[in-house]
Amino acid sequence: MQLQIAPSILAADFGALAKDIEMLNSAADIIHLDVMDGSFVPNISFGFPVLKAVAGVAGIPMDAHFMVAHPERWAERCASLGIGMFSFHLEAAGTGSADLLQKLRSLGMKAGLVINPDIPVSMLYPYIGKADYFLLMSVFAGFGGQKFMECTYERISMLKAEITRRGDGALIEVDGGITLENAAAVAGAGADILVAGSAVFRAADPPAVISALRNCR
Repeated sequence: MQLQIAPSILAADFGALAKDIEMLNSAADIIHLDVMDGSFVPNISFGFPVLKAVAGVAGIPMDAHFMVAHPERWAERCASLGIGMFSFHLEAAGTGSADLLQKLRSLGMKAGLVINPDIPVSMLYPYIGKADYFLLMSVFAGFGGQKFMECTYERISMLKAEITRRGDGALIEVDGGITLENAAAVAGAGADILVAGSAVFRAADPPAVISALRNCR
């Protein structure tokens, strides 16, 4: 499977958001949407007015990453906008994670489960077979521009090995500090989807960076 690149619009120019989304339509594989509530994480990013605006322009799949205290509240609304991928934090949903994964699938979305770098990867193992993808944060959720954490390589490899051992097809997405310098190693460890924000939107030629990331391995 070809590596997929999911630029995060958190780093886009919100004064010219439609233009940036059009660029992603032709250059990227997925549009990554970081939703923060100021409760589960200390920052607030954007909510449904922006999601709706993006949905009106998006021509490629949208991947909503909910960094919120009650992710279950927003599933139906995301599905109604045509968002195809919805991920939430195990730390937020807790014992309700399996039910929410099932609900997301029943709504026609791909269901994703996320953990921060301080949560053992083994905490995801009970959800293999229940999730379509797992998102490993390579920085702590809630802030853009953080430096990639080196422990992520081993965490990706561990999760990939367990998914493979169980014969499951879940994908691994990695988010945080992805650059042209570390993308090949992240992909080599077993990642299927790379989320990149600053590396793409602060580049002089974003489409060229997206292409280079996709072909890094």
